Amino acid sequence: MNIFRKTTGVAGMLMLTTALVTSPASAENSDNVVRIGVMADQSGPYADNCGPGSVVMVKLAVEDFGDTVNGSPIEVVVADDQNKPDIGAAQALKWVDEEGVDTIVGCSASSIALAVNDIMRDKQKPYLVAGTASAALTNESCSPMTTNWGFDTYTLAKGAVAAQMAQGMDSWYFITVDYAFGKAWQEDATRFIEAAGGKVIGSTLHPLGTNDFSSQLLQAQASGAKAIGIANAGADLGNLIKQANEFGITAAGQSLAPLGILINNVHAIGLESTKGLVFSSAAYWDRDDDSRALAQRFSDAFNGRKPNEAQLITYSAVMHYLKAVAEAGADDGVSVMTSMRATPVNDAIIKDAKIRADGVVMKPMLSSKVKSPAESKGDWDYYEMIGEIAAEDAWRPASESACALLK
Repeated sequence: MNIFRKTTGVAGMLMLTTALVTSPASAENSDNVVRIGVMADQSGPYADNCGPGSVVMVKLAVEDFGDTVNGSPIEVVVADDQNKPDIGAAQALKWVDEEGVDTIVGCSASSIALAVNDIMRDKQKPYLVAGTASAALTNESCSPMTTNWGFDTYTLAKGAVAAQMAQGMDSWYFITVDYAFGKAWQEDATRFIEAAGGKVIGSTLHPLGTNDFSSQLLQAQASGAKAIGIANAGADLGNLIKQANEFGITAAGQSLAPLGILINNVHAIGLESTKGLVFSSAAYWDRDDDSRALAQRFSDAFNGRKPNEAQLITYSAVMHYLKAVAEAGADDGVSVMTSMRATPVNDAIIKDAKIRADGVVMKPMLSSKVKSPAESKGDWDYYEMIGEIAAEDAWRPASESACALLK
């Protein structure tokens, strides 16, 4: 009987946790190859967030590890999930059932990631979430096989709301993508706003991939809210911010408050339109010597670009996974996950972070502010680090979690 199938209940979670603790390593790699599948939007509206850049970063991690583990070659395979759950789920099943993929590094839309999360639980394969923002993956849908390396709607919303509320932005109007993660993001942010004594005046939805935000922006402008919360990502985020500036919204005194933004978004939108935005970020390429050295290698391999937050933490996820395979002496999922959880994460990007039982990599978040054009020294010099949020303050407390693995 496969104890990993249909384990969303407490009893099933406990059985799976016990398996992680007690299962011995098999001391071999399946088919003598360790295969890493990289799944994300490679060509659509979210492709710039992870996409080909995350593939480059996975290959850099494999190169740094030495291209082999336990005497077996490491192979990287890539899939474009096209932002479609049926395509992403079908590819994940094909990978693990037919093509010998041992782990998936995922930066997919929430609906895809949740489907892959279930598949990887059933198939006893590690799922390394490196850019998906759904908090459900380590909350109500948590799995012993899934780890979150960067951020989620909870951490991003908490940091963004705190930064805005500190500046007196206590009334909000939301423009939210009509998609599961956007709605969850707004819900998380609303809770933080109200807990801090603020209020949400209203909100409006927009379809994924729209090019015209005039209706939503006019409603937000008419609301009189001090802060316009933006709960979307990728190309949608860039188009919305550009159009908000064309409408003169910030010049008239309202503050744009994206719940999350990546440095590639800032690069595409421009500093003139994004200057002064405050938010929390998972990593920054120019934070220290280690991150700068990795970013330079990435830049050399990827058309002079610097890695964004999701791509940086992808490096950490893959490096830690490969270290765990080496430690376990095998690439079977249970042995690898046991090793991953037993060892603190230490690499060029994440320092001395433990993996909590729900799969959260307990790393701090960075309080960031976008520089003005005058403050920036050149391309990609975009963030001012204004503080650090301790992991215990950034991530959902275990006491508030619905994850059975924390009970």
